Amino acid sequence: MAIYFPEVKKTVPYEGPDSKNPLAYKWYDAEKVVAGKTMKEHFRFAIAYWHTYKAAGVDMFGPAAWERRWNAGSPLKVASQALAANFEFVQKLGLEYYCFHDRDIAPEGKSVAESEKILQGVVKEAAKYQKDTGVKLLWGTANLFGNPRYTHGAGTNPDLQVFAYAAAQIKAALDATAALKGENYVFWGGREGYETLLNTRLKQEQEQLARLLQLAVDYKKKIGFTGQFLIEPKPKEPTKHQYDFDAATVIGFLKTYGLDKDFKLNIEANHATLAGHTFEHELTVAAADKKLGSIDANAGDTLLGWDTDQFPVDIYTTAKAMLVVLDAGGLGSGGFNFDAKCRRGSGETLDLFYAHIGGIDAFAKGLLIADALRSDKALSAFVDERYASWKTDLGKKVLAKKSSLEELTDYAKKSGEPKRVSGRQEYLENIFNDYLLAR
Repeated sequence: MAIYFPEVKKTVPYEGPDSKNPLAYKWYDAEKVVAGKTMKEHFRFAIAYWHTYKAAGVDMFGPAAWERRWNAGSPLKVASQALAANFEFVQKLGLEYYCFHDRDIAPEGKSVAESEKILQGVVKEAAKYQKDTGVKLLWGTANLFGNPRYTHGAGTNPDLQVFAYAAAQIKAALDATAALKGENYVFWGGREGYETLLNTRLKQEQEQLARLLQLAVDYKKKIGFTGQFLIEPKPKEPTKHQYDFDAATVIGFLKTYGLDKDFKLNIEANHATLAGHTFEHELTVAAADKKLGSIDANAGDTLLGWDTDQFPVDIYTTAKAMLVVLDAGGLGSGGFNFDAKCRRGSGETLDLFYAHIGGIDAFAKGLLIADALRSDKALSAFVDERYASWKTDLGKKVLAKKSSLEELTDYAKKSGEPKRVSGRQEYLENIFNDYLLAR
C-alpha cells in the first residue's frame, strides 16, 4: 500500500512543554485527565477531509499551487488514494476522527443515480478502513454549494428542481453517514441566502429551508440514524446575506419552525468573527440555549474580510473557548474539527503535520488554563458576587416570574439610589493573563 506521509515514521508523541521536537505534542497528552475526562475525551479532534486532502493552495489571485500524490489519476482512483491518505494521516497524528462532505470522498456522477452509486462504493471502502484502523467518522455532510446548479441556493432556490436535487443529495449523504456510523450530521447552507432583495421572496425561501430540514428529520427517523443533527452558522460569503447568520439567528429560526428539539449548532471560530462576534460569544450563545453541539476549530485574520480558515494558534482565544465548553459540560457527541488549511506558501505535506500539531496544542493548553481558572474560582467568585442580589428573595421571585412592577417600584422607593459598582474588567483581564502565562 502506498505511503503518502513518509516523512513521519510513527505516531506523533507527547513529549511535554520542554520538547524541541516539532513533530511532538507539547501540551496535548491524550490520556491526561483534566476536569474528570481525558484530553482525548474532551476534544475528540477530527481532520477536515476537504482542506487536508482536497485543498490545492488555490486563492482568488492564483490557481493550484500544491501537488498531492493522492490526487493524481482518474476520479475513482483519486477517491481511493485520498481515503488511504486520510487514514494514514489521522493515525500518525494519534487521533480518532475525520469529517467529510459527500463530494470530498466521492466524485459526482452524471446523474443523481450515478452519484449515489459512486458514493456507496466509496463508503464501502471507507468502512473497511474504519474497521481496520479504529478511526471513526465524527460527522458527514452534503456539499450543496459547489456545483453551479446551486448558484442561487439549494433549499432556498427559486427552482423546485434544484430543491429536489438538494433533497436527493442530502438523502444520499445521510445514508453514507449512517453506514459509516457517523456520530453527527452537519447542515451548512453555503449559498442559502440572497444577493439582492429585488429578486427574492425572503419568507418563502426561509420556509423552503425549514421544510428541507423537516424532511431530513423525517428521513433520519425512518432509517434509524441516531446521530446528532447540527447546523453551522455563517453570516456571508459566498452569499452576501445568509439566513444562518449567527448562533442567535439560527436558534431563532429553529424555534420559529419547530426544529429546536432536533438540532444543535456547530460553531466555527472564523464564522463568528465574520459575523462581528468573538468565538467565545458564539459558543456562549449556543451553550446558553443548550445548543452547543460541536466546533469547527480554526481562526480568521482580522485584517482580511473573508473566511481564511487558518489554524488556531492564539492560546488567549482557545482558553476563553474552553472556559465556555467546560462550563457547558462538554460537547456530547460533537468534537473539534480542524476546518483549517495551510497557507498557500506552505505546500509540503510536512506542513500539514506542523499545522495540526500547533492547533491541537493550542487547544490543549487552553483546556489546562481554563481548568485552572475554574478550579481556583479565579473569575467565577467575582462573577458570583457581582450577581449576588439575584439570590435574594426578591431576585428569585423576579426570575421565577412571581413579581410585579408594583412590587419592584416599592422596592426601588425603599432602597433608594443604587450604588455604582465597578465591573473590574482590567483586574479580571490581569488575572486571566496570569494564568495564561503560567507554566
